[in-house]
Amino acid sequence: MQQKILVVEDEAGIAENISYALQTEGYAVQWCATVGEAREVIATDTIALMVLDVGLPDGNGFEFCRELRRSSQLPVIFLTARTTEIDRVVGLEIGADDYVVKPFSPRELCARVRAVLRRTAASPSLPDTPTAAFAIDNERMLITYGNTPLELSRYEYRLLDVLVRRPGQVFSRDHLMEQAWEEPEASLDRTVDTHIKTLRAKLRDVTPDYDPIKTHRGIGYSLRETR
Repeated sequence: MQQKILVVEDEAGIAENISYALQTEGYAVQWCATVGEAREVIATDTIALMVLDVGLPDGNGFEFCRELRRSSQLPVIFLTARTTEIDRVVGLEIGADDYVVKPFSPRELCARVRAVLRRTAASPSLPDTPTAAFAIDNERMLITYGNTPLELSRYEYRLLDVLVRRPGQVFSRDHLMEQAWEEPEASLDRTVDTHIKTLRAKLRDVTPDYDPIKTHRGIGYSLRETR
């Protein structure tokens, strides 16, 4: 069965170019011009990934993604004319999987879509809620553990968010850098180890006799599914 991509873009010419490129790559495409239409499609159809314009007639793409992240981990690629670093950072911190700036090559966008789908394909039936011991509040960038709010740095938050949402899945250091770092190619494997170490220290403050993060020697890390 073809994977369906939802394109949310109010400029018909851009949407047609994106749709044609994605269809050429073998994807089914659904096009919406507004946030309202996109909500209806997501509620009634099975979507593999959403390409989301930031500026839409009836809403802001950032706000729509934030709303979506309260109940769904649908992969999202932002499409925008905004080029400042702060906009890119905000988009990724809200929960987007990638960010493409206009003008862009449809071929590049297709490559980004393939890359995001590959990253998320390892766990196709991911739960939308984290494991019982953890609670994630994306709006406030807050994670609680055992009902205790954790004081986390930006990258500690991102690392733990990735692990909690996929309990039991083993992540390599490279994969964790791709998921949590803005510029993963500029980071080192040891950077992940350092942040895991500080994360563990903060989790031990809550449960001194239990470490929820498991090390897979020579591979990476996972979150334990059971205590």
